[in-house]
Amino acid sequence: MKVSYQYRIKPNTEQKLKLNHIRRLCQYLYNRMLGDKINWWSNNRCPVNSCSIISCPLPELRVNPIYNTHQDLLPFLKEDLILVKWSGELLNLGDVYSQVLQDTIKRVHLAFDRYIKGDKNGLRSGKPRYKSESSFKSFTYPQALDSWIKGSFIKLPKIGEVEIILHRPLPTGFKVKTCIVSKKSDGWYITLSLEDKTIPDTPTIEIVPNKENSIGLDAVLNGDVFIASSEGELLSSVKVFRKNQDELAKISLKKSAKRKGSAKRRNLAKKEAKIHQKIARSRKDHHFKTSHRLTKTGKKVFFVEDLDLKSLTKRNKAKQDENGKFLPNHQAQKSGLNKSFLDAGFGQFVDILTHIVAKTGGQVIKVKPNYTSQICCNCDTHVPKELSDRIHNCQACNVVMDRDINAAVNIKRVGLGVFPTIKSRKGKLIIESSGSMSTFKEIPGINRKPTPYCLQSV
Repeated sequence: MKVSYQYRIKPNTEQKLKLNHIRRLCQYLYNRMLGDKINWWSNNRCPVNSCSIISCPLPELRVNPIYNTHQDLLPFLKEDLILVKWSGELLNLGDVYSQVLQDTIKRVHLAFDRYIKGDKNGLRSGKPRYKSESSFKSFTYPQALDSWIKGSFIKLPKIGEVEIILHRPLPTGFKVKTCIVSKKSDGWYITLSLEDKTIPDTPTIEIVPNKENSIGLDAVLNGDVFIASSEGELLSSVKVFRKNQDELAKISLKKSAKRKGSAKRRNLAKKEAKIHQKIARSRKDHHFKTSHRLTKTGKKVFFVEDLDLKSLTKRNKAKQDENGKFLPNHQAQKSGLNKSFLDAGFGQFVDILTHIVAKTGGQVIKVKPNYTSQICCNCDTHVPKELSDRIHNCQACNVVMDRDINAAVNIKRVGLGVFPTIKSRKGKLIIESSGSMSTFKEIPGINRKPTPYCLQSV
């Protein structure tokens, strides 16, 4: 089993200079090797149907520089000082631990392979970018040892003994495998990867979901509500970005007015980064607390919406008339919705919930949320609603409840396979049975009377 623990370190002034110097050298090596890979890629690929050999002569072809090829260059690069032409710097790669340089080259090839070949799922990443000083924030010791940690200090090669704050002890039986040193807006941190081969990884246990051991969760952006559950509970949101956006905009406006490279601009950039860090940490803390709260309900199967967040947060397409004049596309309203989606962080919440639930032997299942808010969970009647309609009021069975709780119950029904089959014919919905007609009675704790989840209780 592998786990990762992150600790804060407090280097002195001399050690801070060494850490920043090593980070700068790794940044240079990363950009140099990435430039070599990009140069090879651009010169050794040519679409046959769009490039003429006469008008566009082919360059001299070269062998693909693999990881071993770049690694063999390190002894020659460390023999003498390297002159950076654009800045006039003289860099000595001998100041960096050899394994750190090797890991930097490995990062280049992993990033480029994800761009060319894709990951294990076949999904490709974007083209790797050159790293600036602000974007290259970490370097890795791939073969760390337990002996590096002595009391409240950790000994890092080429840096020395650095004070480390062990706010929680290392787990017994685990051995240190790797060490990542990263710089954040509020200081330096170390992430230790620990492994204990005697403890097996948490197995994925296939659980048969039923009415008693499952729960449905619906994502909500209305008011102060974050998640609605099929048990009739509305969990509050934190909206940390909304609370800090005025202060963030004020500092960003001041920073943009300062001259680039000035000390005042750097100080304002640090303040801006700390606010962003505060926002990210608060949101993540809220997600962990919400996940633990849901896990304590005793449920083993959690049905969540399979949301395409990338498409949901896209800008609206521009509209033009026959004369080329741009028409209103309601992007102003959509921008506020996009901001709320990103502020809630539903994608991160699902990942954290999956991790927390897996520790308890449960599982999270994503289901399609189509029409779950438009169908009555009691009588399967189509009750059309606009986004502004927050109450589900079914005239067929006289059930009045919060629309998000109704959607959460239907999400659970989708996961259990008792949600009706719905077909759309010329804008009209045709509701068909899917093996079992689901009613209110099939969901535990819900009766035909709207007492448990009535409007007054919500």
